[in-house]
Amino acid sequence: MFDLQGRTIEYLRLSVTDRCNYRCAYCMPAGVCGGLRELLSLGELAEIARAAVACGVRKIRLTGGEPLVRPGLADLCRMLRALPGVEELAITTNGSLLPQLAGELKGAGVDRLNVSLDTLNADKFAALTGCGELAQTLAGLEAADAAGFRDTKINTVLMGGVNDDEIVDFVALTRDHPYCLRFIELMPIGACAHWPAERFVKADAVLRAVPALRPIGVSGVSELYQIPGWAGTVGLIRPMSHRFCAKCDRVRVTADGVLRPCLHAPDGLPLRGLHGDALVEAIREGIARKPACHHLTVDCPSESGRAMYEIGG
Repeated sequence: MFDLQGRTIEYLRLSVTDRCNYRCAYCMPAGVCGGLRELLSLGELAEIARAAVACGVRKIRLTGGEPLVRPGLADLCRMLRALPGVEELAITTNGSLLPQLAGELKGAGVDRLNVSLDTLNADKFAALTGCGELAQTLAGLEAADAAGFRDTKINTVLMGGVNDDEIVDFVALTRDHPYCLRFIELMPIGACAHWPAERFVKADAVLRAVPALRPIGVSGVSELYQIPGWAGTVGLIRPMSHRFCAKCDRVRVTADGVLRPCLHAPDGLPLRGLHGDALVEAIREGIARKPACHHLTVDCPSESGRAMYEIGG
């Protein structure tokens, strides 16, 4: 389906929970409590996904919060994998529960994983996540490999004065592993909406830190680079410095059933309680509402009214 800007919308980011077992400083910091909204049931999530596929969606990514804390997640994956027309089913996770769940998720039909990892320093990891252990996420990456997941993406949010001194170390992960390591510019949304300007580092810092990187193309909204001869790739996702709204092909549905045509839109369209043709038409209407672009700058934070964990990261 096309939106009013002529963009083909074929990617649904479906949040399954607003709960998380971490308390990352830029998303759900200490003192913030998720789980205040009534979540859609697994059946409701599958019904919305089915209607979205009827509108042209071909790729579904499950998000949160932390999706792996949602009971019955593998059952939902099996339901989504069975939908005719779904070409790719993916999950974004902090990786901490993959040692227990990677094999089950692979067996349930999940094609690919994105693993969030913002530092390779154990002490800094504990501080950034509020309660996490770096070793657990690294074990999750190993478990994903062992379960047969390929082309795993590592998502690293660039934060000035926090992890921009680790760029070289992160890129080194791609020497021997076929990961796609993606540096994502920090966006002023939720907890970090009013952080100091020095936290918002342009992704150009990666190219300055690692001049050996060479451009090799694009993948979705990610500009791809590689050091010749290395196994993996490096992606730059630049929502702040190189706005890619004209190429955006996604819509989001929150865990409580609100369709958000743009991450930064000030409102959404409630889907809960809709069924059949009414649900399909509501999704079509939501796609039609997708704005031409966001208005983010360091001085102009997101208009979303919700934090990332409340929308779906």
